[in-house]
Amino acid sequence: MLSRAAALVHTLLTVEAMVLATLAPGLLVSLLLAPGPANLPLAAACWLPLGPALAAALYALHHRGRDLTELHPARDYRRGWRLNALPALKIWAPLLGWLTVIGFTLTHFRAAQLPGWWAGLLVLVAMGTLVWGAHALTLTALFAFRTADTCRLAAYFLLRHGRATLGAASLLILAAALTLLATEALTALLAPLLLLSLLHTSRPVITETEKDFTV
Repeated sequence: MLSRAAALVHTLLTVEAMVLATLAPGLLVSLLLAPGPANLPLAAACWLPLGPALAAALYALHHRGRDLTELHPARDYRRGWRLNALPALKIWAPLLGWLTVIGFTLTHFRAAQLPGWWAGLLVLVAMGTLVWGAHALTLTALFAFRTADTCRLAAYFLLRHGRATLGAASLLILAAALTLLATEALTALLAPLLLLSLLHTSRPVITETEKDFTV
């Protein structure tokens, strides 16, 4: 039991270090940006590496060793990056662009003279997009599907596995709260724990994908 716990802690710390190293340039720039709608496109550009980093971290955590003698988290992260960086970016870049459009619209809501209920609708659309993205990045990290197939499967699982979807939504709300109430750096520090929780809540999605959609 102690060996397994030590292996988990070592894996989480190593994956955290790899994620922070990957995100460091963009994270530093985003922390220096003044808050405001004018900087939204630049902030989005800073967060482009996040999608591939999350996919690589999910891969490393999924393939983690359970014993101290079986640990290769840095190697697994690098392998996950090589395998999944481009597929993850194909999903993450459009998703991030869409979220930037929503954010820009919300920050200029009065100028756009839209009905008040549109703000709530846009927030719901943004949350749905993020939950879909969580499913899509998990599938990208663990399976070698075409991008179009991954997108369709992620949409299918949104309603197919309600608990997995609610679990992903809860983790996203927690991450957003940490970012808004503290800083992006704290969210980045806790990323491995959040991703490990995402893998746990996504277990039904992973199991069904392995059973019904792979050879």
